[in-house]
Amino acid sequence: MTIREFQKDVTHDQLVSLTARMRMDIVSMIAEAGSGHPGGSLSSVEILTALYYHIMRHDPENPAWPQRDKLILSKAHACPVLYVVLAHCGYFPREELWTYRKINSRIQGHSHIMTPGVEMSGGSLGQGLSFGLGAALAAQLDESDSQIYVLLGDGECDEGQIWEAAMAASHYKVDNLTAIIDRNGIQNDRWTKEVMNLEPLAEKWVSFGWNVIETDGHDINSVTEAIKSTGSVKGKPSLVLANTVKGKGVSFMENNPEFHGKAPNKEQLEQALKELGS
Repeated sequence: MTIREFQKDVTHDQLVSLTARMRMDIVSMIAEAGSGHPGGSLSSVEILTALYYHIMRHDPENPAWPQRDKLILSKAHACPVLYVVLAHCGYFPREELWTYRKINSRIQGHSHIMTPGVEMSGGSLGQGLSFGLGAALAAQLDESDSQIYVLLGDGECDEGQIWEAAMAASHYKVDNLTAIIDRNGIQNDRWTKEVMNLEPLAEKWVSFGWNVIETDGHDINSVTEAIKSTGSVKGKPSLVLANTVKGKGVSFMENNPEFHGKAPNKEQLEQALKELGS
């Protein structure tokens, strides 16, 4: 079954329920590994759910399908959210999530192309938009209608390579490329405004020649409509600025820089699962 076939049947309420289960899997697999990045994974759940269940053309039974749309996870340390979404879509067994970061596992601490459904091996920040631009240009050369989506972190926008790619994408009028910024306001151990003030972030992308849409990153309908609207934009790339909460869904992780890269202990996991399951 291709994703297009079961996209027709899933309801909004089912997706909201699914995001809760996905968050439970994210904190559980990170706790099992004893390491990982829960904060930025939890903040991106609705974004990836909207992409994989409402927007993207892809086939879990044929990850290399030439006509697929592609999601490039530039903030590759947040790979738990991608692994969980891929598992729930059927790219690999959900049980494999508990092998996260273990030796010989297909799902490691940064996304890698050995994992079914992963398009780019990531780690060093700032490279995903360049990769996505190359994929979008290649699709145009192949006369393919494939769409390329790149998920960026807001702290990642400190990287100069992001802005080089942004300038090039605008110059080449790459309108099959959509970047999405997970604007959760925290990078590593502090607020982005303390490290490097990004504002006015939307206006900066507009000045680089991009179509920019701002949305609530935790409202599946809003995220879906924002991303879908980019398909009608011609002659320029698009950016969706998704306002999110780092650690979304777990009270002691929300807006807490401590859980950028810290696994919950046993007691914290129990509390997180209780909150997410209520």
